[in-house]
Amino acid sequence: MTALLFRKDAYAREATGTVKAITSEGGIVLDGTLFYPTSGGQPGDSGTLRWNGGEIEIATTVKGDGDDVVLIPAEPAGLPGVGQQVTQILNWDRRLRHMRVHTALHLLSVVIPLPVSGGSIGTDKGRLDFDMPEAPDDKEGLEADLNRLIDCNMDVTEEWITDAELDAQPDLVKTMSVQPPRGSGQIRLVRIGVGDQTADLQPCGGTHVANTDEIGRVRIGKIEKKGRQNRRVYLHLE
Repeated sequence: MTALLFRKDAYAREATGTVKAITSEGGIVLDGTLFYPTSGGQPGDSGTLRWNGGEIEIATTVKGDGDDVVLIPAEPAGLPGVGQQVTQILNWDRRLRHMRVHTALHLLSVVIPLPVSGGSIGTDKGRLDFDMPEAPDDKEGLEADLNRLIDCNMDVTEEWITDAELDAQPDLVKTMSVQPPRGSGQIRLVRIGVGDQTADLQPCGGTHVANTDEIGRVRIGKIEKKGRQNRRVYLHLE
């Protein structure tokens, strides 16, 4: 099992780790990782591993067997050995942009309160697919509402509930295509806002900014038809 260091501190940029295994495809498994693995529409992190006498670029990160996280080198050569202590250096600028887009997409699901059938996060933009037969009439109004929410400077925090507690509150799950992971006994929720001033609360395993102020201004881009019942809404960082 790989310890998820990014879960403890999404703002950590460097950390040490020990190589636990090298996969048959040349992926690197550490005992604990800062690098977020591709999941939930959020891309895997990239960066660098350094150790005494070596360095390798990490192109992306994916989930491995069981609870392992696998770092995928840009070049499958010059790998560290099992047991080697390494320093992980995150491509921070890329991660931070993912965090800004991800948090903004949560708020997009607030201003468009419809079931979400898919989504994707990038460094400059993201999108959500909504169960929405007709395109919204006032895109500019939605954009203004979204930026007003961002300007509220709301804290973004996490909390945990049990599977049974989530079953008792099914409205917390906005995504139709992806269900929260079960089996560990606890499910992570991301809350935007505090108490009665909560704007959004939903299951999520990804990384987020600590306050909506960090998102900056956003723009709603194209709204595409993706089937009889679906509209794809793009969101861009300004």
